[in-house]
Amino acid sequence: MIKAIIFDLDNTLVDFMRMKEASVRLAAEAMVDAGLPMSVEEVYKGIFKVYDKYGIEFQNVFDKFLEETFGSIDYRVLAAGIVAYRKAKEANLVLYPHVRYTLMELLKRGLTLAVVSDAPRLQAWTRLAQVGLLHFFKVVVTFDDTGERKPSPAPFRFALEKLGTQPSETLMVGDWPERDITGAAKLGMMTAFARYGDTFGTVKSGADYELNDIIELLDIVDRLNES
Repeated sequence: MIKAIIFDLDNTLVDFMRMKEASVRLAAEAMVDAGLPMSVEEVYKGIFKVYDKYGIEFQNVFDKFLEETFGSIDYRVLAAGIVAYRKAKEANLVLYPHVRYTLMELLKRGLTLAVVSDAPRLQAWTRLAQVGLLHFFKVVVTFDDTGERKPSPAPFRFALEKLGTQPSETLMVGDWPERDITGAAKLGMMTAFARYGDTFGTVKSGADYELNDIIELLDIVDRLNES
């Protein structure tokens, strides 16, 4: 019987890459408008090269981009980029279709919900607050809680301990097979691949179930808990 469901956050509950791409695009446009002598496309690609090098959650990406490209920081350009990014981030971070309804229905069925994210603590909680999901989850585990990222067993074990459930009673939902699916399966958890959030062109996820829409999770849970 499934008693709890753990969700990844980015590209599983929230459309993180849509937000990131739109925000960086508008930041690049603002930086060029402020006098940066590059094309918008060059700035856009350059910023993502910094993310590729330091991680998608890197907080000083514009500073580092300017330093590595020009050897110094033009604060007029930096400020323009930061302000544009923040405005775009507010407008473009959205839930995938049916997320709120699905979470509400799972709670009505008596399941306990959790999040396990590789994001830093503040960023994870901020995103949950922005999309109105703060009160849906009993447990939220971030990188800062264990200092390890999925597929390390540490974040999953931490969540299971806080939930008070066994791996066999817990289902993991995520968009990254090598991290979300593999890490959870090694502990004996059932897994569901959020194909609707896949950004890698995954062919075989290795998950027990695949979701083209998060609402499909309701039927899966109902079937598992009827048997």
